[in-house]
Amino acid sequence: MRAVELIMDKRSGGEHSEAQIRFLVEGYTKGQIPDYQISAWMMAVYFRGMSFRETGYLTRAMIDSGEVLPLEGLAGPLVDKHSTGGVGDKISLMLAPLAVACGLKVPMMSGRALGHTGGTLDKLDAIPGFSTKLTNDQIRQALVEVGYFMTGQSEAVVPADRLMYGLRDVTATVESIPLITASILSKKFAEGAQALVFDVKAGRGAFMKTPEEARALAESLVKTAESLGRKSVALLTNMEQPLGRMTGNFLEVEEAVLFLRGEGYEGTPPAADLLALTLRQVGWMLVAGGQCTTVEQGESLARQRLEDGSALKVWEKNVAFQGGDVAKLNSQLGLRRSRFKAELRAEAEGYLAGWDALTCGLAATSLGAGRSTKTDLVLPEVGLEFHRKQGQRVKNGEVLLTIWADTEVKRDEALSRLSQAWSIVPLPVATPKLLLGEVTAL
Repeated sequence: MRAVELIMDKRSGGEHSEAQIRFLVEGYTKGQIPDYQISAWMMAVYFRGMSFRETGYLTRAMIDSGEVLPLEGLAGPLVDKHSTGGVGDKISLMLAPLAVACGLKVPMMSGRALGHTGGTLDKLDAIPGFSTKLTNDQIRQALVEVGYFMTGQSEAVVPADRLMYGLRDVTATVESIPLITASILSKKFAEGAQALVFDVKAGRGAFMKTPEEARALAESLVKTAESLGRKSVALLTNMEQPLGRMTGNFLEVEEAVLFLRGEGYEGTPPAADLLALTLRQVGWMLVAGGQCTTVEQGESLARQRLEDGSALKVWEKNVAFQGGDVAKLNSQLGLRRSRFKAELRAEAEGYLAGWDALTCGLAATSLGAGRSTKTDLVLPEVGLEFHRKQGQRVKNGEVLLTIWADTEVKRDEALSRLSQAWSIVPLPVATPKLLLGEVTAL
């Protein structure tokens, strides 16, 4: 078997066997197949695609390229969720403790920000003392004592994915749905998840720009997981405007804590979009884990555990377990902000037509809330606060958005960029539909 023959086969639209895919993955991971041949093969996959069976073979070979977290014998069910990334998406922070309060265990490996979408690990780093680097013993202990953990990917887990992703990023093959699917599933199954819920976002602020693209990825994830014997469901959700009220690392942690307390800002309840999507995702996690028979039952149970304070207690227990200072974190709420502030005000009376999520995400990244390159420094105190969302009535001169920056130059640049991210119209605007569809294999 030779790599060049498999490249030619895929270039011609052929379907690989499990042995052929394992040969490619193992050979590349061990340094026996060079970058340029795997790059050529991935470009062939980009244009020719892969069957769900092939994608399953690729996922399994990638899992087997490294360690799998040693979670054997732990009482489950072990259920995780994965988001394809969005602006202001802090749902994982609230979802994990809420799912645990409902009876699940949640093994959660997360990533860092790159581009205009945020990263869960960067948000967690904003918590005083919190460590996202856990040993295998600590991971196991966290699941027993707390019910969930949040950590980064170890270099020993799925090394094939780390190597291949680095190539995809520089060879214009990132958008390949089979390669995306194998990358996501290999990490999630290597972390020990027995069932999965996917949040596949569509819109200006998402990786997949249209509902059709998002559905194609959702179906690939669900059908490939099914081929590997795992239960899963994918939600297609709207990412035309930022989620919740805050975008920025500490700001999003703060919103998550208030959410778990049942609070919003300025005497309001938690943001309606965050509440709806979090409850729906936890509801499906409970169905996937066999705790509830319908998603509606799951949503109801999740709402109860949110309202009775159970989820908040689990959150605080996890923060303490992973080295965080709960008291110090709570003392910083509402206060921890970068020095330079600007307000964007309405220039007319009417209805907010919406926020452009991509422009908002790029503005937040330029402030330091995210990364343009992997080496960029992330600043926890910078970010955006949205006072009004799409469809809400506004008055002339009312503050629509607050910018927090560490320099005057960055503040002014963000203000100029964000001035183009919204508009006010005279007639009422419908609240955007959050849930665009669902793909299930339960």
